Amino acid sequence: MDDKRTEACGRCSMSSVVAMTADEEAGDRPGRNPFDGPRIEVPEEELRKASAPQVWLGRVKRRLDEVATRLTYGR
Repeated sequence: MDDKRTEACGRCSMSSVVAMTADEEAGDRPGRNPFDGPRIEVPEEELRKASAPQVWLGRVKRRLDEVATRLTYGR
């Protein structure tokens, strides 16, 4: 099976953030560091427990996409 999948990495969101940051640096808007101020810290073990269902569903979705692609395109 072809390993060309749609991007699910959030690259589009990062492009938007970079563009907004570039506008701020150009003087269009006052600059603000998004890392300033309070943060929500989650222990790694809790994060793994909380994200497990999303990881599992992501794997199921990928397999369903592969099956649908084979059925649609005969690959």
